[in-house]
Amino acid sequence: MERTWRLVIMLLTALQVVTSLPTPGDDDLNRFSRQPPPARAVVTSPAKVITSVGPSGTAQILASKKRPASGFTPSILETAGQVTSVPILTSPIPKPTSLLVAVSASLEVALPTGVAMPGQDIFADPISTDAPPDSFAKKEDHPVPRLGVQGKGPFETNKFYGSLQLAKQNSPVFLHPYSVAWARGEGGSKSWGLAISHIDANQRVYGETDQSTGAVSYFVNPIGIHSVCLSATELGSDTALTTEALTDFSVLVGLRPNAQAPPAVQFPLVQGLGFITAIYDGATPVLQSGDHFRSITRASEEPKKGVVKYKIELESGVTWLAYAHHTEGDPLDLEVKDNGLAQAKGPFRGFIQVAKNPEGGEKVYDQACGAYPTGVQLSGSVDGNKGTYTFSYQKAGIDGTTLAMFALPHHVSSFDDATKAKVTDLKLQTTTKGVGTAVLADSWTMVEPDLPTSIGFLPWSPEAGSTGNISDAAKNAIRSIAQVEVSQNMLDQSNQDSMYFSGKALAKFATLVMVIKEMLGDEGLAQAGLNQLKEAYARFAQNKQKYPLVYESAWGGVVSSATYVTGDTGVDFGNTLYNDHHFHWGYFIYAAAVIGHLDQSWVEQNKAYVNTLVRDIANPSTKDQYFPLWRSFDWYHGHSWAHGLFDALDGKNQESSSEDTMHTYGLKLWGSVTGDANLEARGNLMLAIQRRSLQSYYLYSSDNKVQPQEFIGNKVAGILFENKIHHTTYFGANIEYIQGIHMLPLLPHSPFVRTPTFVREEWDKFFSNGRADTIDNGWRGILLGNYATIDPRGAYDFFSRSGFNDGWLDGGVTRTWYLCYAAALGGL
Repeated sequence: MERTWRLVIMLLTALQVVTSLPTPGDDDLNRFSRQPPPARAVVTSPAKVITSVGPSGTAQILASKKRPASGFTPSILETAGQVTSVPILTSPIPKPTSLLVAVSASLEVALPTGVAMPGQDIFADPISTDAPPDSFAKKEDHPVPRLGVQGKGPFETNKFYGSLQLAKQNSPVFLHPYSVAWARGEGGSKSWGLAISHIDANQRVYGETDQSTGAVSYFVNPIGIHSVCLSATELGSDTALTTEALTDFSVLVGLRPNAQAPPAVQFPLVQGLGFITAIYDGATPVLQSGDHFRSITRASEEPKKGVVKYKIELESGVTWLAYAHHTEGDPLDLEVKDNGLAQAKGPFRGFIQVAKNPEGGEKVYDQACGAYPTGVQLSGSVDGNKGTYTFSYQKAGIDGTTLAMFALPHHVSSFDDATKAKVTDLKLQTTTKGVGTAVLADSWTMVEPDLPTSIGFLPWSPEAGSTGNISDAAKNAIRSIAQVEVSQNMLDQSNQDSMYFSGKALAKFATLVMVIKEMLGDEGLAQAGLNQLKEAYARFAQNKQKYPLVYESAWGGVVSSATYVTGDTGVDFGNTLYNDHHFHWGYFIYAAAVIGHLDQSWVEQNKAYVNTLVRDIANPSTKDQYFPLWRSFDWYHGHSWAHGLFDALDGKNQESSSEDTMHTYGLKLWGSVTGDANLEARGNLMLAIQRRSLQSYYLYSSDNKVQPQEFIGNKVAGILFENKIHHTTYFGANIEYIQGIHMLPLLPHSPFVRTPTFVREEWDKFFSNGRADTIDNGWRGILLGNYATIDPRGAYDFFSRSGFNDGWLDGGVTRTWYLCYAAALGGL
């Protein structure tokens, strides 16, 4: 009988016309977004349905129908909320009119005061539970309203589900490997439910190939494909979408018949989930598809007690599975109405789970159906150079059922032995993170065996470790340069209308003062510089800069007042809307750590201010009621997202992987100087995770097996989105911009992440044989500073050359630091 069904399907599809996925231009996108929503939730039209009963189940088979044109590829670079100005100062720093004079030194170097105990949960305790300092004005409003957000804050701003709270609430949510979007009565399905999609590698769209590198400029995955939609007959044009239980890993989405009604259906969304689960409490379920149903078959045998199973074959030839567990009343009984609609015969109480079924996947899904995740508890510990972290999944459903969750490549490569044993053969492609692997387990534990505990304030290399030793000849050559640079006007350079550029200036001078003391040995000059640096930093610690920070309680966080004052949401790279906070605050935290390292007495006076910045981006505990958990860093992806409260079709994004690790390095150092052993341990663990994840997703050595081979010739991502990777920047497509934004700032931890092998490959591909010499601005210094990782002597000779042009320096770094860094790594 199974064979008979196949013959029937073949006959019905003999005249099928296969259509290709379009890539519309702006006009098409506008037409797509302007489609009028239907007045009713479900519109049916007569359709020929053949019912065939066989030993394995009952199939409802439809006559073949031409697939509608559904989905599109947003290949243009979305710039909403993104500043297109170059993120370095483009004009040379003015020469000082007089030289700073050494003063009597009173530096009290801070020593580490705490070590996280082995086995102790480094995520258990908050950094602080105090209210932000009174110097921060309080705001109860924010320029971006919280659309449909339920419950009490603080609320996440940079997480994967942000699109559900912004604009029309219907941009995609990328869960890896699935994506979902509120169909909102639009698209191929015309559903009012949640549309589910999964994209295979052969559906990607690639940009043009660069003939010099052989690499494509971008790859992007189609969106707007409504493979399967989970909805209810009660939903229609008055449907309202709400979100609640918002955490750093999960959210509960509700679709309500109207804003005042309780949800007709709810969706617990957790990163990496194996099924998309819809919870019903008396509404009538509807399954829809913009891809068109070819057949829907109800299995004759339940995979487990109380679970009904359906196999859904689409016109694209892709098979999906649906499992339904009823908690009260009757089991789910679907009736196929037409090629795009199947409807339950009555109200349903329980949940429906949907998953794409690649070859060999059904056995795993049968085993895992009946349970679904609702959240994740993060825990971790360190023991010497070894760190571990665990995702413990909170779940609901049938007791005794183990979850199926998808792991990314950097998870799988770091699983402990117990978790490795739970890995299955079920795999699905993700959008930008390689192939996801299903794991049958209620918790995962990942191990990082090489924490960067030996990296401190001084230059570091994998071979030599941390070292500040340079020759007397190098000291003598560098000292005069250092005296000129430390004599620059720190107050003026840091007095910007941008927290980003102000932070870069403070970090630059902090590094300079530190190496003057610890590498050049001039404590008097270092003390003179430190006195000026502390004065410059005090402007911000007292919150008296051009655009003071405010604590706003609408979302819950510290933001620049710039947008409140100007009305421009893009000012200072979108800081007020939570763009780039880990970049901005990272420079301040790093600078504070260096000042505190040089003067222990400064720490207590400024601890509340700096800790407020730390809490805003890296709060580890729900006990802190002023800030959300982990605003920036994504523990599932292993890196941060810079994208705040701006809607985007391609999801969250981050441009600079190196500034991401800079913020983590700053957290580590600040934990060290303040004696917060757990903060230092988290910083070390995060850096190790970032090294692993960035080398898979952002920085491409020739042996990279995660990203498409068509793309890895670019060596770096450019901008990594949840749905696309584009080898460009928001401020231009010059190769020094694209590669260089992943180099700056050069700090001691840089070679830990950007390995010598990678740096050599990238240099040889883009900048060797004199090509770097053609760049006549601050990017040249960035490139040559990075070059010191593989050729310290060559870099040192460049920065020490007679007639050096200060225009080759980024305004956020000094020539002194580059020289000290190269001399230390090269033993010069």
